Amino acid sequence: MHYTHLGRSGLLVSKICLGTMNFGEYTSEADSFKIMNKALELGVNYFDTADIYGGKLGPGTTESIIGNWLEKSKNRDKIVLATKVYNKMGEMVNDSKLSAYHIRKACEDSLRRLKTDHIDLYQMHHIDRETPWDEIWQAMECLVNEGKVIYVGSSNFAAWNIVEANYAAKRRNFLGLVSEQSIYSLRNRHIELEVIPACKAMGVGVIPWSPIGGGILAGVLEKIKDGQRRSREPLQRSAEILRPKIEAYEKLCKEINHSPADVALAWTLHNPVITSPIVGPRTLEQFEQNAAAVDIKLSADILKKLDEIWPGPGNQAPEAYAW
Repeated sequence: MHYTHLGRSGLLVSKICLGTMNFGEYTSEADSFKIMNKALELGVNYFDTADIYGGKLGPGTTESIIGNWLEKSKNRDKIVLATKVYNKMGEMVNDSKLSAYHIRKACEDSLRRLKTDHIDLYQMHHIDRETPWDEIWQAMECLVNEGKVIYVGSSNFAAWNIVEANYAAKRRNFLGLVSEQSIYSLRNRHIELEVIPACKAMGVGVIPWSPIGGGILAGVLEKIKDGQRRSREPLQRSAEILRPKIEAYEKLCKEINHSPADVALAWTLHNPVITSPIVGPRTLEQFEQNAAAVDIKLSADILKKLDEIWPGPGNQAPEAYAW
């Protein structure tokens, strides 16, 4: 496994991040334990979750599974544990978003479910446009001072949100955001316009979620042909709309003898601003395959062909659309 710093921090994390959103709803607790054990065996030390994960089993389910594993395995000091705060966790009016009231309560609840005394990376799951930054940072500072949180990150923030947040933190002599978790893949390259340049300038690591494009970049045509995707009609519809691109992409992957999912992950890692793409396996086999993507090196010629199939904006803003 290869490691890199989380943004401008001194913390080293694996170049692949284990995403746990499927734990509970699609992956049993026993199989989730196997995946987490395998992650450590392969050198993956970066685990990502969120308080809201659990699907039909209810918010908090995924954190509880991780907590049960941590209690049983005694592996807490071997992982960098990241979770998130923002989403609605109850029926009361203050059970969501980023008020100091909710941040403190949500953190305590996550710590209880995770069966740990601290969260290594506490991420705001979405921007809260109704809560001032001084209130948000005061709450985060309290958690850091109490030893309950070490680093703070964001997710689904616009570039100006990241800049505003970090300048507000700087005024308070606080470290601020060290990472931003954004949707990013060959299929969806919007953050190349402003988010990636902003993160590069501010020393904020970029953590791509959905790096295989919601399954579109994972050999979807072959899987549909084999009947593996019958239960995911939206994916099939997207695959038909994008069929020419996907056919060209899967053909190229076959020519270089790598699976489409691995090529998609390797492509995100060619950008030095990217810290670790999140892989969210349902099975142990999926995770073992995805983790191998860190060793794939794509040549300049292959990168050019990928750009031709899945073109991005062409440059950062404003050069992408103005002189």
